[in-house]
Amino acid sequence: MDILIIKDYLLSKPEAVEDYPFDDKTAVFKVQGKMFALLSKYQGRQLLNLKCNPDHAIELRDIFMEIIPAYHMNKRHWNSVILDGDLPMGEIERLVDHSYSLVVKGLKKSIREGLEVRYGKPSLYDGELK
Repeated sequence: MDILIIKDYLLSKPEAVEDYPFDDKTAVFKVQGKMFALLSKYQGRQLLNLKCNPDHAIELRDIFMEIIPAYHMNKRHWNSVILDGDLPMGEIERLVDHSYSLVVKGLKKSIREGLEVRYGKPSLYDGELK
């Protein structure tokens, strides 16, 4: 799996920024200061931690071997995606979209509404579960 393609997709989200608050190898992706993804390496495997609706998180873990409870995070709300090339890129993008949407929905109303005005609701909430 090409990590640069995944980073490009993460940074394509409106106002997404990449930060390294923990060390120079663990990339944290944020919108308005709130994390929606974390890219790291653990036990030789590249992991992408993404926020997820708790019920959906369990479903995903049951369906995909590459999706596990998030390493070093709240396992109810976060999944780790093992980036070994087996999970289709479309599914990874869908999971990124979902994580980003959840974080944007949790922002302060004034900040969220500002994003909605600047970028439109579809670009912010395209990963929202119906």
